[in-house]
Amino acid sequence: MRDVLADLLGWWRAGEPAGLATVTATWASAPRQPGAAMLVSAGGTAVGSVSGGCVEGAVYELCREVAGSGIPRTVRYGISDDDAFEVGLPCGGTIELFVERAGFPELPVLAEAVAADRPVALLTCVEGPPAKLGRHLVVTGDARHGSLGGDRLDDAATDDSRGLLAAGRTGLLHHGPAGERRGTGLTVLVTSFAPAARMIVFGATDHAAAVARIGAFLGYRVTVCDARPAFATARRFPGAGEIVVDWPHRYLAAEAAAGRVDPRTVLCVLTHDPKFDVPVLEVALGLPVAYVGAMGSRRTHDDRLARLRDTGLDPAAIARLASPIGLDLGARTPEETAVSIAAEIVAARWNGTGGRLTGTTGPIHS
Repeated sequence: MRDVLADLLGWWRAGEPAGLATVTATWASAPRQPGAAMLVSAGGTAVGSVSGGCVEGAVYELCREVAGSGIPRTVRYGISDDDAFEVGLPCGGTIELFVERAGFPELPVLAEAVAADRPVALLTCVEGPPAKLGRHLVVTGDARHGSLGGDRLDDAATDDSRGLLAAGRTGLLHHGPAGERRGTGLTVLVTSFAPAARMIVFGATDHAAAVARIGAFLGYRVTVCDARPAFATARRFPGAGEIVVDWPHRYLAAEAAAGRVDPRTVLCVLTHDPKFDVPVLEVALGLPVAYVGAMGSRRTHDDRLARLRDTGLDPAAIARLASPIGLDLGARTPEETAVSIAAEIVAARWNGTGGRLTGTTGPIHS
């Protein structure tokens, strides 16, 4: 959805009808996740994607149809469909989409919050009574704009959507038509626009520069921190959004205290120096972050574990440490090592095994 927002706002302001298809649910090996969107103007211009290419042609035509009629549709494509190969989804996955005429009065509020990198959620009624179907609610941390069709429903959906927004998740809420939390008959898609997750890289090394570049490529907001001003420079780290000269443990503790570290944050300790990495790891392993990894040889790893145990750190906390950092790819160069580290972070995020797909069976995406 983020990818099509600028075009959506422009066409809506210009009064140009457009059709918007949004993925609401997926099963098995569907290529795109809920929230992925495709926008088609009345003139036939298409932006975005709902399937990575599999069913784009069929969805394109449906968007143009709905743009003209204004009547929303829910459609599902999958291997079980008789025309699965005809529309191009032979991979075994299934996707469900909600297709609507694009644009609603609260759209500028949503676009402004996204542009300012403020957390905001778009709620869309994708299943329910005709009077509520296709209605929208825009929810921020302290306000809401629009309505799904009733105060009680708006209250329940707002409260529940803020939980998804805090976690940076897009998903479905199920309520009764009047907002009953144990009810059925009404489904709301919550599309979360949370600020990018953080990657903090400690150590101004060549490996850190490569990790910063690949972290930015994966969509992280990258910070590089090192206590040595001669090495922590923008010229050495063009892939980083922020360069900080400070002692790693002091900087991380301050960021955590200020609420700028959350469960999506990944921490990569690449300092190779116990006077830097042990103190920062002592802080890091006490935080509820997504990933903590540290670089070093087997000997360095063993020495680091002994030092961490000497600090009195809980064994369960130490067990969270990914060290030596990365997957076993046989990496040699800083760039190859960065791929190894990125692969481990992705695997941890999605519960992947890190093994070769040729050696596995069953669905590719869990």
